[in-house]
Amino acid sequence: MNDSTDPLVAGTPAVELVAELTARGQTVATAESLTAGLLSATIAGVPGASAVLRGGLIAYATELKAELAGVDRDTLAADGPVAATTAAELAAGAASRCGADWGIGLTGVAGPDPQDGKPVGTVFLAVAGPDGVHTRQLVVSGSRWQIRRDAVVEAVSDLLGRVRSDTAG
Repeated sequence: MNDSTDPLVAGTPAVELVAELTARGQTVATAESLTAGLLSATIAGVPGASAVLRGGLIAYATELKAELAGVDRDTLAADGPVAATTAAELAAGAASRCGADWGIGLTGVAGPDPQDGKPVGTVFLAVAGPDGVHTRQLVVSGSRWQIRRDAVVEAVSDLLGRVRSDTAG
């Protein structure tokens, strides 16, 4: 199987992301909840990813968001594990703990049941970089797999856009 047909890489701009980060000499790390490593695996599926992917934290359980990724326990208590603030702290924690220029945080509800009052398909994505942390909420539909996959596509696309617009790099 070549890279263009790799099921993880196909349909994402992961090849462009790795090329752009490589050209700039920058790195990325992830902190993933609902995607459980799928984002890191997608980036790692691109030849040359070892030059840019520092690592990833899988913080599926709520307490691991604090213990592994450095999400403040007060944030988790006040806002919950599925929140914009949690995603932002996941992204910043990934960059800080893995020593990367960029961090991506993903948290959400893939189903089959709602979580903490959040409906299935609710996803919070954050990208931390030289110009701060930017978050956004996604509303994704489909199967559990499709929700996770769409979150990854959005994360790769968001990071690529941020990297390309970063004039410091």
